[in-house]
Amino acid sequence: MDGAAFDYIIVGAGSAGCVLAERLSAGGRHRVLVIEAGGSDRRFYVQMPLGYGKLFYDPAVNWLYATEPDPGLAGNRDHWPRGKILGGSSSINAMVWIRGHAGDYEDWEAAAGPEWGWQAARAAYRAIEDNEAGGDDWRGTGGPLFISANRRDLHPLVETFLRSAEATGLSRNEDFNGAGQEGVGVYQMTIRKARRNSAARAFLRPAMKRPNVAVLTNAQVTRVLFEGQRAVGVEYRRKGVSGQVRALSEVILSAGAIGSPQLLMLSGIGPAAHLRDHGIEVIADAPQVGRNLCDHQGLNYTWRMTVPTYNDILRPWWGKALVGMKYLLTGTGPLAKSINHAGGFFRTSPDLPRPNMQLYFQAFSTLIPRGGERPLLTPDPFSGLSIGLSNCRPTSRGEITLKSADPFTHPRIVANAYSTDRDVAEMLAAVKFLRRIAAQEPIRSLVAEELRPGPQVRSDADLIADFRARSGTVYHPSCTVRMGCDPATSAVDPDLRLRGVEGLRVCDASVFPTLIGGNTNAPSILVGWIGAGRILKDTR
Repeated sequence: MDGAAFDYIIVGAGSAGCVLAERLSAGGRHRVLVIEAGGSDRRFYVQMPLGYGKLFYDPAVNWLYATEPDPGLAGNRDHWPRGKILGGSSSINAMVWIRGHAGDYEDWEAAAGPEWGWQAARAAYRAIEDNEAGGDDWRGTGGPLFISANRRDLHPLVETFLRSAEATGLSRNEDFNGAGQEGVGVYQMTIRKARRNSAARAFLRPAMKRPNVAVLTNAQVTRVLFEGQRAVGVEYRRKGVSGQVRALSEVILSAGAIGSPQLLMLSGIGPAAHLRDHGIEVIADAPQVGRNLCDHQGLNYTWRMTVPTYNDILRPWWGKALVGMKYLLTGTGPLAKSINHAGGFFRTSPDLPRPNMQLYFQAFSTLIPRGGERPLLTPDPFSGLSIGLSNCRPTSRGEITLKSADPFTHPRIVANAYSTDRDVAEMLAAVKFLRRIAAQEPIRSLVAEELRPGPQVRSDADLIADFRARSGTVYHPSCTVRMGCDPATSAVDPDLRLRGVEGLRVCDASVFPTLIGGNTNAPSILVGWIGAGRILKDTR
């Protein structure tokens, strides 16, 4: 591989990178190389939907990032898992398929033009999807990505949650990706035939069958190579040996909201003074690289129940054996789904134009930690239920900077959570709403006691102290190489080209102009889809 040349080099086989590989290679004209730091996604706990709890702390598939101590999180360092594997974070996530609110894409259009607006996004999503719920003006069928409607084999407490949420005034929503986002309902999931349907499975593996596609795994790119101001290839390290490959057309970074700004800075593109502090030659002074870090913050409220939850079947050895056999023989049961069966979106104030909070319903609990994993497969030894939430559009902003010029040292991640009064006020209103749901029938009669935070936490001050201490990422970092029309506020233009250099683009969640209100796998895939179209438009 060392010394080879390709038309396009894609750095990172994540949600966007896999889509790029498929779309750029489809016509057969272009030789495409995908370089991934991780290995194969053909692992049991990757393919089994509920197995993702085993992947949260697994260095074989996970970058295992950690933030700096955060005053907004009571001084805690937050664990940030990101996929280091074919499929990237789509191979280790919770598989919930949420596009985001139409207004989110109107914000993108205001920042980056109509090719990134709601009408363009909606058309792209319909082309991407093969939705089990069927096609209509909103959903697509026949596309490369199968989306499960998730209507079967739900835990009985799902309906209990939905009815209790309706009692607070929320409406039932049959499709969060349809005409409206607000309300409560069942989540669609990227699961196909009881297996995770990652971007690698849906896009990359079909592309790998083509003779013009090559994939190099277990190879970490250490810098982009330049001749003058033009990117001409990349340098990588694989099994302790360095190599280089050339790009005849373009290098495309799809290393994610953490990896892409880090690699840009290591390659001499970023805030000039910061690069010089680390002894890095400045190729282009790009002050927006690494800035504008956005992420959703979330937490769970947990109750002990008087009726069985998934704890009762997943905790004992005999229950594990039973659900394991059911999964292997029939492809059904709790192992065949994400734990987030249902959820919804609501507004903390009726004056808001769109929902600003997301709900996650889980018929289980994991208050008792388990070393080295998120204990989805070993929940608490009692009947527990959790309802989680996260903010949709936080105003707090963090940053990604270098700790070292060593490419194998993780960057400095400053989340800066809850650093604005608005974000604190929103979350305070939201956690009070969680208790309102639990106080409604039919959940109310099934609750034995509130376990977290507990009934003693009542005052506004105590509620704020609690969510600062217990909140953490819901794994949606973005906006660190922001896209836009204005060079003063964006690092890449609407065609995803890095300003100040040639032959280099970024295409992943780092280019989001603003954070999407909802899970970010769908919009990351969208960026890959639309981004490929923008790249091919420029092909000579």
